[in-house]
Amino acid sequence: MKIDQVSDSVYVVAGTNVNWALVSDGSGVTVVDAGYPSDAGDVLDSVRQIGHELTDIAAVLLTHAHLDHIGAIPSLVERVGMPVYTGAEEVRHAKREYLQQISAAHMLGLLGTQRGRRWVAQTLWAIKGHLGDSVPSATAADDAILSSLPGGFVAVPTPGHTDGHTAYLMPSEAVLFTGDALVTGHPLVRHTGPQLLPKVFNHDEARTLDSAHLLATQPARIIVPGHGLPTKRDPATPMDIFQQS
Repeated sequence: MKIDQVSDSVYVVAGTNVNWALVSDGSGVTVVDAGYPSDAGDVLDSVRQIGHELTDIAAVLLTHAHLDHIGAIPSLVERVGMPVYTGAEEVRHAKREYLQQISAAHMLGLLGTQRGRRWVAQTLWAIKGHLGDSVPSATAADDAILSSLPGGFVAVPTPGHTDGHTAYLMPSEAVLFTGDALVTGHPLVRHTGPQLLPKVFNHDEARTLDSAHLLATQPARIIVPGHGLPTKRDPATPMDIFQQS
């Protein structure tokens, strides 16, 4: 686990090939995404390391309900009982009314490269015993709820990676939490910088690309992705988005 403070209120935590973020504004903490199941202990510890108690957590904001983003939520709900908010359509995905996630067959297809074998091994370890995890308490948040959370957020619907994927803009500090709609790196690829995840991860590639271009127009000076390093940018400068071949 590695914690980097990227603005006055925002801390980005790198876990097992995935990021989560903590937003602290004095009134409490908003957790944005929650790592793999194997990261659960680190998610809880990261809250303490920035000077808070678990009871300071006001809510979890979930960009989407893949296993590498919901990992610590069961532990947090059990210990704190805070609400979990996500996009209106993603609520159904979080509750596992349906599943849009890389299949076992597609994971097998990644074993032909060293990068793929390493990522598959790390992922299987990170989800061991938790393949059926879900978020039964997930609910959709309206604009008023999001703006009242520590940090203050605006939802940016970004379907494609999953049907209900949602990014979150924090206007007060011009920080954009892009989840997996726009990343800056991934263990499977060499390229770094703003990009889409490999196609195997995206439910709808065309909509994912449209959502990434939408995110490029947001008034954000700091991008906090689900994978890869946080990056600073000038909102007035067009963002080049790399799409995997």
